[in-house]
Amino acid sequence: MGQLKSLVKTLRPKQWTKNVFVLAALVFDGKLLQPVYLGRALVGMALFCALSGAVYTLNDLLDVKKDRRHPTKRLRPIAAGQLSLSLAWGATGLLTALSMGLGYWLSPSFALILGGYALLQLLYFFVLKNQVLLDVFSIAAGFVLRVGAGVVVVDALRFSPWLYVCTTFLALFLALGKRRGELVVLAEEAGQHRLVLDDYTVSFLDQAITLVSACTVLAYALYTILAPNLPANHLMLLTIPFVMYGLLRYMYLATVHGCTAAPDELLFSDRPLQVDLLLWGGAVLWILYSVP
Repeated sequence: MGQLKSLVKTLRPKQWTKNVFVLAALVFDGKLLQPVYLGRALVGMALFCALSGAVYTLNDLLDVKKDRRHPTKRLRPIAAGQLSLSLAWGATGLLTALSMGLGYWLSPSFALILGGYALLQLLYFFVLKNQVLLDVFSIAAGFVLRVGAGVVVVDALRFSPWLYVCTTFLALFLALGKRRGELVVLAEEAGQHRLVLDDYTVSFLDQAITLVSACTVLAYALYTILAPNLPANHLMLLTIPFVMYGLLRYMYLATVHGCTAAPDELLFSDRPLQVDLLLWGGAVLWILYSVP
């Protein structure tokens, strides 16, 4: 029972929230209330959760020695010796095969995107994670692939390409915020735990986050104006303040209160961010599905 609990922890269930991006096309293409497409999208999201869990486990297996010297990663089940290596390797292979096999059954194109995501993660681990800027762009690419997978499984016809742009900038914001938090927490030892951190400074990351957050708001504003499937009265413009508040809330917590958690992790602890996300989601659903 202890091994199973450690395995579940290694799969990082909290990180699976990132796979909600698979549902973007379902919502914004107006198919949320169609049971067939809702089911396909949820299965696609579950398969991405399985594959990302396999990736997290593989990452811990390959990085076990380095994790044991990290102030927090040393508590991970594999680094702490709470999960056997054989079980971890077996789970990695099983989850990868299961996600790819069921992904092909769901849609060959979806399976191709899953394969591209897996390849991207391997490239990230062995090459890209040590390349300044390319590390955060590769993380952003993973989010765009999730959105693209959602487009495939729901046969989206009116999904605006502006949402790909929004996803890219938002994902860059999340990745840069994560790097900033790591740099602050690890301080002078940062480069020993993640080599690329030697190439970053807090001031540079603050400037990059400011730039990317501005681009995120601009791209989202253009989506609300230019997307062809939105109500003609442009009510979606009213959701822009929620996006701005969410970005500014993270920047406030990071710079004023010294918060080092990644932006996506703050959703589990910061009530104002949770309320803001709920209000944004409620407004979007009302505009897309209730406004004539």
